[in-house]
Amino acid sequence: MTEPSGRAVTANLSLTLDGRYHGPGGPADMGAIVSYATTDVARRHLTRIWENATTAVLGRRNAEGFLGFWPAVAADETADPRDRGYAKWLVDTEKVVFSTTLTEAPWERTRIVNAPAADVVTQLRTTGSGEILVNSSPSVIQPLLAADLLDRLYLMVCPEIAGGGARLFEDGLPASRWRLAHHEAGEQGELAMVYDRVR
Repeated sequence: MTEPSGRAVTANLSLTLDGRYHGPGGPADMGAIVSYATTDVARRHLTRIWENATTAVLGRRNAEGFLGFWPAVAADETADPRDRGYAKWLVDTEKVVFSTTLTEAPWERTRIVNAPAADVVTQLRTTGSGEILVNSSPSVIQPLLAADLLDRLYLMVCPEIAGGGARLFEDGLPASRWRLAHHEAGEQGELAMVYDRVR
């Protein structure tokens, strides 16, 4: 496959040791991940993921969940400055939300799309500047991995085994090579890693 041209596409996600992005109880089962989200390592990682991005890409579930949380953080002067920085960026940046059910955008500066992720992201690459961040949305990350359209992966690995739940890296993805660009370990054993696609 030839190297994609245009804007860089990045993605972030937190995973358990067994590669799950939620536990066996479904998408709301985040017990193995959520306790590591407020560590210093996680917060530095959070800043790293958005500092060069000018477009946020989300699945519907995350767009709706984030809407219920991050705008309040953006307005909270007592919030951790790293959390608040991310929250303000998310509120203010251009957002593209993938959904087959939404008819109205849940946020300002948001466009709803009902089309294949690879097609939409390929088009986004050709317009504007800055990175495109696929923001904690495995339903978008997986088809982009399948189409080899991701240039960078920001992964937080939490030191727990969920024992069930959905995995990010399913069988059938095309083979690919990645270079470790950054890593940091936290006191609880959490790992923040940045991998760049080697083409």
